[in-house]
Amino acid sequence: MTLLVLSLGSNIEAPKNTKMAIMALREKFGTLAISTIYESESVGFSGNNFLNSVVSVETDFPLQGISDYLKNLESYLGRKRTKSRFSDRTIDIDILLFGDSTGQECGLELPRGEILCNAFILRPLAELHPELEHSKIGVSYKSLWKGFAKDDQKLQPTNLRF
Repeated sequence: MTLLVLSLGSNIEAPKNTKMAIMALREKFGTLAISTIYESESVGFSGNNFLNSVVSVETDFPLQGISDYLKNLESYLGRKRTKSRFSDRTIDIDILLFGDSTGQECGLELPRGEILCNAFILRPLAELHPELEHSKIGVSYKSLWKGFAKDDQKLQPTNLRF
């Protein structure tokens, strides 16, 4: 079994789309560990606030199959790939970690580079896996979050549970 860690983000009908994504992920992978759902300002563009979370699961599915499934799920939930990378979206599901994979695999950079620069990824990741170490730099996610410049990106926990 391999640890799969995903980030979820939505700023279009965010509660509904986040819930639908989590339900689909549960149907595909089974029981998920789910972080607190956080609200954050959009990063890289001016838009509605996002709901963000991190989910993880142990899986036997291959990375390419997971990647293909996630792209199909995003499309099913209304994600338009013709828009700019920094734009409003119904759902964005990114693979953050796949076991101890490092470097380029299946067209993905692992661990995902945004872990180290986005509070909306690092905080929920540190919440779910505080002692797990970033495979490239050997520092725990709890320590990385502790040292993160928290004033640069506003992040608020919500009471949403799915």
